[in-house]
Amino acid sequence: MSFLAARRRHPAAIFVVLLLALVFTGGAYAALAPKDADAASASAPAASSGDAKDGKELFLANCASCHGTNATGSKAGPSLVGVGAAAVDFQVGTGRMPMTQPGVQAARGKVQMTPQQTKDLAAYVAALGPGPGIPDSKNWNGEGDVARGGELFRVNCAMCHNFVGSGGALTRGKYAPKLSNVSGKHIYEAMLTGPQSMPVFNDTNLSPQDKNDVVSYLKYVESEANTGGHNLGNLGPVTEGMFAWTVGIGLMIGAAVWLGRKAA
Repeated sequence: MSFLAARRRHPAAIFVVLLLALVFTGGAYAALAPKDADAASASAPAASSGDAKDGKELFLANCASCHGTNATGSKAGPSLVGVGAAAVDFQVGTGRMPMTQPGVQAARGKVQMTPQQTKDLAAYVAALGPGPGIPDSKNWNGEGDVARGGELFRVNCAMCHNFVGSGGALTRGKYAPKLSNVSGKHIYEAMLTGPQSMPVFNDTNLSPQDKNDVVSYLKYVESEANTGGHNLGNLGPVTEGMFAWTVGIGLMIGAAVWLGRKAA
């Protein structure tokens, strides 16, 4: 005991204790922490169906000018290390990338790469670091619970995308895009990767079934008939109020002018 008491007063004792505590904490975390579902999904079969070597050539020819030759980013574009195959499949598959011109937000446009080129590019980016893989079709087949998907969408997405996915304006020139005529896979990938200003909804936030329910709701809304007449863009009271002011007030002014002329 006297030996331990003497060593306890040594100037290096506190550093030894801290080192042992860090080693113990790190080892315990590595052994007990749950595995990251998103990182595991990076090895999904769909992500490995491309050729990473061909993908690198495509990257150097089409993407390196903004994202850097090593995909570590630059002033013109962010790093792609760890974004995963799903992010590439979404951005390239919706025509947002390669970006045609600089802007505050990449707009959806004409797809510039073939499906195989997209797979090759996704395989290359997936090899740079673990990230979300391209989801299996069973996760976005649109056969989920529509009612529950509507609830999830209104709680998590409607404040930006509107209650039926018609989109809306954000700050600094950005916007939440319309979700009509978007494939279920790309909707799922957007939730999984969080493109642009969108937050990431990983499997901890929304489970794969939750995401499929949201996809199912959006596909149901897209195919639903407008029994009440013209939908006015499904933008709610904004367009309805504008219609009332421009058309309704215009008719009232016209009627007042006509009555005034009749009285004269």
